[in-house]
Amino acid sequence: MTDHLAQAHDLLATHPIVDGHNDFPWALREQVRYDLDQRDMATDLTAYTHTDLSRLRAGGVGAQFWSVFVRSDFQGDTAVSATLEQIDVVRRFTDRYATDLRPAVTADDMEAARTEGRIASLMGAEGGHSINCSLATLRTLYDLGVRYMTLTHNDNVPWADSATDEPKAHGLTRFGEEVVREMNRLGMLVDLSHVSADTMRDALRVTEAPVVFSHSSARAVCDHPRNIPDDVLESLPANGGVAMATFVPKFVLPEAVAWTREADENMRAHGLHPLEMTPAAMKVQRAFEEANPRPMATVSTVADHLDHMREVAGIDHIGIGGDFDGTAFTPEGLGDVAGYPNLVAELLDRRWSPADLAKLTWQNAVRTLRGAEDVARAAQTTRGPSIATIDQLDAAEPDAAKPDAAEPDAAE
Repeated sequence: MTDHLAQAHDLLATHPIVDGHNDFPWALREQVRYDLDQRDMATDLTAYTHTDLSRLRAGGVGAQFWSVFVRSDFQGDTAVSATLEQIDVVRRFTDRYATDLRPAVTADDMEAARTEGRIASLMGAEGGHSINCSLATLRTLYDLGVRYMTLTHNDNVPWADSATDEPKAHGLTRFGEEVVREMNRLGMLVDLSHVSADTMRDALRVTEAPVVFSHSSARAVCDHPRNIPDDVLESLPANGGVAMATFVPKFVLPEAVAWTREADENMRAHGLHPLEMTPAAMKVQRAFEEANPRPMATVSTVADHLDHMREVAGIDHIGIGGDFDGTAFTPEGLGDVAGYPNLVAELLDRRWSPADLAKLTWQNAVRTLRGAEDVARAAQTTRGPSIATIDQLDAAEPDAAKPDAAEPDAAE
């Protein structure tokens, strides 16, 4: 493994990681209310976060999609405002650390950053609640630099079902389909992490452009509703998209699913949201873990998912989306963004070729964004911005767009 680790570092120097999802902006919000002096990325932030500049460099990260996430209990204009605050902090720290970070909104920008030796800094909005059912707001997020939107987070939106909520629309409503079409017209990637399997299938039916799963692993390996079923993975070659495997233990290790449910209940019993990562919340999490040792996912656990995803979707349609700073728990060997060489070394040990690893780490994600850009250029010659509203399109659908659809998978 030592020789493979050295080989991994060499490979990442040429074909660095495109990480599909990092929640560092939310950590800044929760911990220091966006005070960059208190969380200086140019210093060692190991005591506070999974992410800082030196660890991004050590991990071989060449492009980072920063999640401009807001929790799905934020609703309406509150969700929109909080999303704008998240975008603002990404733009501020990208400017502040311009020697290391390069703003990026296109595939060409990503390649330019790699040539310059900087880390491409992109943004993805995590949850359709961030647009408050407004296509004009969607366009504004795009204008501000957001290049993917996850259609839902942990709760349904009025026009799409989440993987971890009770089914209502049984996929996408008519307005949800219009959201996908407008994202295609803009060149914003449709992100299908967090959505129900029926929403995945509907989006793949409607989309004209490649899709992304910014941080989801294989349902066949770990039966969690946040993961991707095999029939959806099988559809990616025809679509041209990419499924970016995540590392969150409860999504990759079956034994961790029940343990995490108990940990979440413990957080609620202490009056805390399960996703909260303030110092007080982390103290509660650490105490629970000490009293209830958790099943440990490892680098090998994650590699098992990538092996399966490669077999089902093909080497051209997989990538990596760690979800660092969006989870309290991480696998052994992947404790922070510096851990990526350990995963690449594990895959080399499993006889993945350097050419295949270059696709996994860099080429597939860049190609997918470029594909969305190509579709947008063509679409903009035939149609203008959509002014449709949810009331116009979904008025005749009081409860569900497709009442006869098969029941989706239950939430955890």
